Amino acid sequence: MKNLVARFRKDESGATAIEYGLIAALIGVAIIGAVTLAGQEVANTFNSVATNLQNAGN
Repeated sequence: MKNLVARFRKDESGATAIEYGLIAALIGVAIIGAVTLAGQEVANTFNSVATNLQNAGN
């Protein structure tokens, strides 16, 4: 029984999987944030171009 407990304590495969999961989650959050900011900038650019095209026609 002591041997089983000792092996369980030394096993780090679960901790490694959790670490990889946390890293993947952080990367996902960073990507979502970047896409959100870039999307807003693109929308602003398209709105500016549309406004300028409307004003040029008048």
